[in-house]
Amino acid sequence: MIASRSPIAMLVCACLAIAPALSRADDLDAAIKGLSQDWSHVTYELPKAQQDDAYTALESRGSALMTQYPQRAEPRVWQAIILSTHAGEHGGLAALGMAKHARDLLQEAQKIQPDVLHGSIYTTLGSLYYQVPGWPVGFGDKDKARTLLQKALQIDPDGIDPNYFYADFLYKTGDKTGAMEHLKKALMATPRPGRELADKGRRAQVQKLIDTIAADQ
Repeated sequence: MIASRSPIAMLVCACLAIAPALSRADDLDAAIKGLSQDWSHVTYELPKAQQDDAYTALESRGSALMTQYPQRAEPRVWQAIILSTHAGEHGGLAALGMAKHARDLLQEAQKIQPDVLHGSIYTTLGSLYYQVPGWPVGFGDKDKARTLLQKALQIDPDGIDPNYFYADFLYKTGDKTGAMEHLKKALMATPRPGRELADKGRRAQVQKLIDTIAADQ
């Protein structure tokens, strides 16, 4: 006759089973944090002449994370963010290829966890759709951009990134008043722990756009 396990023994076994999964999650969180901090350094501190190689190195790390965690959305989102930023700095046909890859990764991430990283999927997708050329050159679409950016704001209404990118979209589509409203909200956004450099860099972009709009009036 097999003796039944005590409640304590069963609890210990359950904890041991859960521990590896928790460890993997902690490892991914640490890797994502490191990737985001290094992206901020490359984007806001590194000289332009060094950024191309630096983004390529970040993309290699992002690709490795996607392979290691194929069922998680975060690596895909951050790889897309890196590719999108790299495309903006690189330009040309290669940039369009990066942008398309970023779009595809974000759509994959959306199927896994649509609201991951405070709506970053929709912020990044929206920014791609209004900055990439439209047909027949690219996949740009202002209507899709508006819908996606508004979705990002529904998830994170006070966030610095969704407010900045929606403001930039509004400015580029002729709505200076609406743009200023969202730029002011972006400046009031709560600082993000561990993302001080990203916040500093984004606030500088917000202020630059405010100055540009003020000079146009």
